[in-house]
Amino acid sequence: MADAYILGIESSCDETAAAVVRSGEKIVSNVVFSQIATHQRFGGVVPELASREHLRAIVPVVRKALADAEQTYQSVDALAVTQGPGLAGALLVGISYAKALAFALEKPLIAVNHLEGHIHAVLLEERQKGNRELNFPVLALVVSGGHTHLYLARQQGEAWSYQIVGHTRDDAAGEAFDKVAKLLGLGYPGGPVIDKLSAHGNPAAVDFPPSQIKHRDRKEAGQPPPESPRFDFSYSGIKTAVLRYVETHDMQSTIAHRRAALTNSRQPKLDEVLALCDAQTLDLVASFQRAMVEDLIGKTLAAAAAYDVATLFVTGGVAANNELRQRFEEKAAAQGLPVFFPSRPLSTDNAAMIAAAAYPKFLARDFAPMDFSAEAGMALK
Repeated sequence: MADAYILGIESSCDETAAAVVRSGEKIVSNVVFSQIATHQRFGGVVPELASREHLRAIVPVVRKALADAEQTYQSVDALAVTQGPGLAGALLVGISYAKALAFALEKPLIAVNHLEGHIHAVLLEERQKGNRELNFPVLALVVSGGHTHLYLARQQGEAWSYQIVGHTRDDAAGEAFDKVAKLLGLGYPGGPVIDKLSAHGNPAAVDFPPSQIKHRDRKEAGQPPPESPRFDFSYSGIKTAVLRYVETHDMQSTIAHRRAALTNSRQPKLDEVLALCDAQTLDLVASFQRAMVEDLIGKTLAAAAAYDVATLFVTGGVAANNELRQRFEEKAAAQGLPVFFPSRPLSTDNAAMIAAAAYPKFLARDFAPMDFSAEAGMALK
């Protein structure tokens, strides 16, 4: 079959992205416009502002992706866009634009689940390296600011199917990183700054007990117990534990000083933040990260053993965390499991992963009807 060029569009949260991918395995262009500067002073993503910034950026971002790929609107074979999950208003910007293009160009349009995109980010890069010998079943940990999910992934021909075997009961892991960073006055986004600061603290200084999940998920209330074991996560408790530590150790004045010092700095450098952190703060940050990493790895490897998986994928924004990568590789190797991560640029939200995930659907002619809409809580099956 001739090569197929798919133009992917991603606008699920706070990054406007477009990319051209050839036949699901070669990135031809990949453009991402980040909104960090817009949301930084609020300490998190403001949905209304995210939608506005997508409206401003989407046309120039798509044009640049096509230009970088030396393609035109007419030369691509199909369009792909994120349908969900994500922020409804943000998703609708990408979907509306993709629909308009598809209608005007008379090109097929493919709706993609954002979570499947993260899984295909790993596959895309492994195929670019020439690695086509992945063993199944695959257990994929999708861990980001909005998601912490465990999926059993299987492939039949070109089609992929997914079984969820664990998810967060409350906060996603990336959300916990961002909220703890905000609490400690460390700036936004919190994950990267905590990762960098943790190298300067003692990860054993504060003993955060592992999360205990004693009750069934309220989403499953009234339903029979699942036949397969579940490996769920919960991160609201560790956020509360950090808050209590701050209160009982009188850290509020130090935090207020740091927050005031960083207020007017749009993108503070590590040395600037580090100079405002005392040993107690650095120890707290390192201990928090160690507890988060150990929980993510422990539950993922327990699920891998329970389901006898052959391969691990770790993907999503938090997969860029240095300690998570290093310790996952060590612990997985001890169990004889190969573990694959996307590169750091493909860990965070991007459109190359959307175009790659669309390729199997393109082969199956699984095109979206023009009346489809955003699904903020879209499940992956």
